[in-house]
Amino acid sequence: MQWERQVLERLVRSAAEEQRRGRRWSIFFKILTFIYLFSLLFLALGWLGGKDKASSGRHTAMVEINGVISADSEASADRINTGLQQAFKDTNTVGVIVRINSPGGSPVQAGQINQEIRRLRGLHPKVPLYVVVDDICASGGYYIAVAGDRIFVDQASIVGSIGVLMDGFGFTGTMDKLGVERRLLTAGNNKGFLDPFSPLNPAQREYALKMLNEIHRQFIDVVKQGRGERLKESPELFSGLMWTGQRSIELGLADALGSVDYVAREVIKADTIVDFTPHENIAERFARRFGATMAETLVGSNTGAPHLR
Repeated sequence: MQWERQVLERLVRSAAEEQRRGRRWSIFFKILTFIYLFSLLFLALGWLGGKDKASSGRHTAMVEINGVISADSEASADRINTGLQQAFKDTNTVGVIVRINSPGGSPVQAGQINQEIRRLRGLHPKVPLYVVVDDICASGGYYIAVAGDRIFVDQASIVGSIGVLMDGFGFTGTMDKLGVERRLLTAGNNKGFLDPFSPLNPAQREYALKMLNEIHRQFIDVVKQGRGERLKESPELFSGLMWTGQRSIELGLADALGSVDYVAREVIKADTIVDFTPHENIAERFARRFGATMAETLVGSNTGAPHLR
């Protein structure tokens, strides 16, 4: 019948329209979901939402040094020096705080940061730089700290360890027990320097000690240059020992007790603290770790490099 056909056609058109409407809403929500996910991804990678570190008023700038100091860590010289440069460059910076919580690390990286601090202090003589120690400021961390105008600690902080070490293992006894033969071919008498799978060579051991003593001497000179007459005479001062924050003040390794907030408020007289520490995003962290793993796999190393730790 005619009316039945018309009703059926309307039902079919209505169903088709409903399907089209459903597809449009589905596409719409999928697009929203993709936008949301990509926004999260871009934020994680550091491509969006960059933090504006400039302050509208006078402030205390802060750069943090956390963890082991090395070329492939967040406490690398490239990263820390970039933060320091930005902190001093900001015209609203009244003073700079370097906040250190590090057991040490590479003498090269620590030396580069120390030198950059001295350079920036020379370029900006009216902007003081103070070091604030958290839990630990040892070896390479202290190498950096002595570049500051003053060093503030907590009474329970660990400070010092002015020494150098090169560590490794020897497996010759284990290999003998297992019946494993070491086959090392080199071009150059010392190319297998301190190889852990070969007996310790007395001449190479002596050479390594001379090298460590030379770096230790450089470390001592930097400490004396930075601390000057504030250092107290002590036979153990440069022996590699560490002391509490309170004892480090007595020895002249540090100047006073104080936290970041205290130094900003009472010493620099600028309560507002702006963090200039460059931080890794996910892409950088992945690239660094992947690159370090590949380098270790392809190149390898006979022994650990000297480090202030």
